[in-house]
Amino acid sequence: MEKERSYIQEVERSITKTYRERLWSPFLSAINRYELISPGDRIAVCISGGKDSMLLAKLMQLLQRHSRFPFELTYLVMDPGYSAPNRQRILENAEKLQIPITVFDSNIFDVTDRTDRSPCYLCAKMRRGFLYSKAQELGCSKIALGHHFSDVIETTVLSMFYGSQLQAMIPKLKSQNFAGMELIRPLYCVHEDDIIAWCRSNNLSFLQCACRFTEEGPDAAGSRKRQEIKALLRELKKENPNIENSIFNSIHAVNIETFPGYKTGGTLHSFLEDYGDGEGIHQRILGERQE
Repeated sequence: MEKERSYIQEVERSITKTYRERLWSPFLSAINRYELISPGDRIAVCISGGKDSMLLAKLMQLLQRHSRFPFELTYLVMDPGYSAPNRQRILENAEKLQIPITVFDSNIFDVTDRTDRSPCYLCAKMRRGFLYSKAQELGCSKIALGHHFSDVIETTVLSMFYGSQLQAMIPKLKSQNFAGMELIRPLYCVHEDDIIAWCRSNNLSFLQCACRFTEEGPDAAGSRKRQEIKALLRELKKENPNIENSIFNSIHAVNIETFPGYKTGGTLHSFLEDYGDGEGIHQRILGERQE
């Protein structure tokens, strides 16, 4: 008679068996395709308390257990000023999933409460800095964040619709402010709908966002435009179920030669720079003063 599995065994089995093709395989695909982890890495898995980062922590834990080469993990939770119930919920979920978290405090919410700038922008920037700093203090050279496939698609569309630029989210990024530190996104190929399905199948409930004001709804967290994009993509998928994959593939095959302008290294360039012999770049048909 097969021995009855514990709850955590069932959760882990659901990742590697039931949701193997929807979670485990795309997770491994991103790790390998983008070379996110190397032998001897010390990685801080950053946990906000939401579904994405909690699943990321569990995936990384399983990967470390079965990896062909050694690497170290620290499960890092920064408390930017959560309400007591939200903080307790993170602690309980970590214990439930057997994730040995390290918690440290910051005053980010207090600072963003007093700013006249966009609080979400400032919060995100400060959070990244605190995480890099703490991870570096603990001897880590990489931080892993829970951005997933759907985040990549939505960010790409958002930047075009509201930022007037074609800008995507890359799988890994070297820090400009913390020497030797790198950011990786192991959930890069994992769809949000599959994360939600996994949570429901295991009766897991996480924070809706990493904000003190989660109880006030998504708009209070500054995500209204992102919710609009989510709704738009849902409508478009009714006619073209493959539209998200098309967007994802397009950011891997950008044809610079067809763009009238592009930016690299912070400098904006025009296609005219390499067009023909370069003459006429500074000439204009109208408005030029004739000597």
